[in-house]
Amino acid sequence: MAEHGCPQRALDAVPERARRGGRKGPLKIADEAEILREIEATQALGGRILTLHDPDYPALLAEVPDSPPIISVLGDVACLNAERSIGMVGARNASAAGMRLAESLATELSHAGITVVSGLARGIDGAAHKGALHGDFPQWGSTVAAIAGGLDVVYPPEHASLQELIAQKGAIVTEAPLGTQPQARHFPRRNRLIAGLTLGTVVVEAALRSGSLITAELADRYSRAVFAVPGSPLDPRCRGSNDLLRKHAHLVEDLSDIVPYLRRETMGGHLFGKGFSEEQAAWRGPPGLAAPDVEIVRTRMKELLSFTPVPVDDLVRRCQFSVSAVLAVLTELELAGRVEMLPGGAVVQLLPAEME
Repeated sequence: MAEHGCPQRALDAVPERARRGGRKGPLKIADEAEILREIEATQALGGRILTLHDPDYPALLAEVPDSPPIISVLGDVACLNAERSIGMVGARNASAAGMRLAESLATELSHAGITVVSGLARGIDGAAHKGALHGDFPQWGSTVAAIAGGLDVVYPPEHASLQELIAQKGAIVTEAPLGTQPQARHFPRRNRLIAGLTLGTVVVEAALRSGSLITAELADRYSRAVFAVPGSPLDPRCRGSNDLLRKHAHLVEDLSDIVPYLRRETMGGHLFGKGFSEEQAAWRGPPGLAAPDVEIVRTRMKELLSFTPVPVDDLVRRCQFSVSAVLAVLTELELAGRVEMLPGGAVVQLLPAEME
């Protein structure tokens, strides 16, 4: 949009950009009839589709460097723009004590007028949503469920009534089209929504290398506050959350440990995510070049990309090209099906079997 000026010219440029990235076959773009069917089906559910340019698009989410261009919402869209909001995530196989704490903490937050955002998963997520719904007064906060599937898909099945209640009293939000069944690769994007929609994220019981830690990492990358509830060192479900405390997270025992950090001025507001400076955002190519030679950028990107995720800011630092030049080439490679952009500003090269 920024490069081409309007949606139609941007769409017209997509096939050629994909070809430059190395795509062999044609790239299908949805026609207008298909798009209208998707919009009408979402509206029939009572939902809305918001684009990044819509005035109702969540302001906090719009601030993150990899904010989704399109989201679907079922429920009260205003919940996504709450003045104060907090994410709460944790183990699916949580202990009874962990779920009790998450539920009571979410109730306290809701009573303080703070919207609780979670992922509707089993365990801590479900407890957080239930706690936030303990109350029915306008001045209280609400709850938002960020899900990995389509608005018309219930997951997990045992949360069908909870998902319906959240849609009535709060909001359900997703990046996935209608009919999408949640798969493992969809959950990092769901985690990105939790981190991006909130001023901070609280982790309650998280094992090492768990999805909850991905959410905390994204929150930190977006310059949002990270909190953790301490747990027993003998419980493997608490090793990840305890490790967050060891590194940088704020310790949480009750509401008073969270509220002081829920201010917009506590956020860094990095335009391109943590690690980018104003100088890096400008063109810094080899001496004598007035503008990036796109072929040089393409060649350098292919050398630096890996089957292991690499932060985009690392690519920028290593190749010394501008952010705009690097992102332009990565967009071509993504359209060609050769790389995948991951939540949090990382990119990974796809194996041949994964390419479309």
